[in-house]
Amino acid sequence: MTETGQSPPPVDPGFGVYVHWPFCKAKCPYCDFNSHVRHAPPDQARFVAAFRAEIAHMRAATGQRRTQSVFFGGGTPSLMEPSTVEAILAAIDAAWPLDARAEVTLEANPTSVEAGRFRGYRAAGVNRVSLGVQALDDTSLKALGRMHTADEALKAVAVARAAFERVSFDLIYARPNQTPEAWSAELRRAINEGCEHLSLYQLTIEEGTPFAALHAAGKLTIPDGDLARALWDATQETTTAAGLPAYEISNHARPGAESRHNLLYWRYGEYAGVGPGAHGRLDTPEGRLATSTLRGPEDWAARVEAQGHAIVSEEALSLPEQADELLLMGLRLKEGIDRQRYARLAGRDLDPARIAALVEEGMVEEMPGDRLRVTPLGFPVLDAIVADLAA
Repeated sequence: MTETGQSPPPVDPGFGVYVHWPFCKAKCPYCDFNSHVRHAPPDQARFVAAFRAEIAHMRAATGQRRTQSVFFGGGTPSLMEPSTVEAILAAIDAAWPLDARAEVTLEANPTSVEAGRFRGYRAAGVNRVSLGVQALDDTSLKALGRMHTADEALKAVAVARAAFERVSFDLIYARPNQTPEAWSAELRRAINEGCEHLSLYQLTIEEGTPFAALHAAGKLTIPDGDLARALWDATQETTTAAGLPAYEISNHARPGAESRHNLLYWRYGEYAGVGPGAHGRLDTPEGRLATSTLRGPEDWAARVEAQGHAIVSEEALSLPEQADELLLMGLRLKEGIDRQRYARLAGRDLDPARIAALVEEGMVEEMPGDRLRVTPLGFPVLDAIVADLAA
């Protein structure tokens, strides 16, 4: 990769599978994901059978594919038995054969990390793990509702690195009372753990969460715009200096260590979403479909048992709608988008006058190969740039 941008991605971003495991030990107060706490452990054999059936149903819709990546998300997938992971991967391989170099990622919480279980995941076919560390400060971890300490998190990272060649972990910043100096120090500590990939997210207040209620009541204050920008700048400076520059607005990696599954999303590839509340984009003889499944775990399993799948929405996307999604996803990437691909979908090129104005403001830049990307100056206002270009 050069300063002028990454080499263009392949025309076909590939095919992947997202598997949603919806169960957690506890619900974090900032989280609006489809995650559920159960007092009794779920019947994993029942869910394996349901996953098999839904995968088979989607295979009939897509036809033959080769799987480049699989991502087990949640919820807390590291609450799954290794045999459950193995059985789901076998079902995926039977439907859409796994490429010999397929990336298989599993999300894990530090509280559910155990060396023997991780060896079991590795034997099952997982080759990359993503840890939900979220903070390396015990006070912040408690405020975020996490069930681990910073020391426990770092021990979990060590266990993961011993079991897997590829390890990533998440951190949340722009937390209450956080300063850029403290965040930079925390980030350097994280980088010193030697992981190849970091996902760094600004704390946002999501509707319907406990944090939203506290924020509305004036009991939770997050950084204002100026401080949030200073924290963003500290993030970019610290990671770039350490050799983990941003390749996507919230994701940083050493060269070659980018998440191939997430790149598939951002490059607007095709993926099947299976499990409760999963979303997908499937290319069928009728065109590209946006799919989503029933959110409630037990309701999802019952629906699959009754009809072979639990898809509740199957929307055919028009070519202009696909172009809008390509723009929304692709401009998150440092490599930007292929303008010719956008034009083929939209039936028109992006407005040259709008591009020229944004270039003049330093918000976007035109690149070799007829590509357009957002600049570091533009990334903090990415939503506004996408809205301007899409208008």
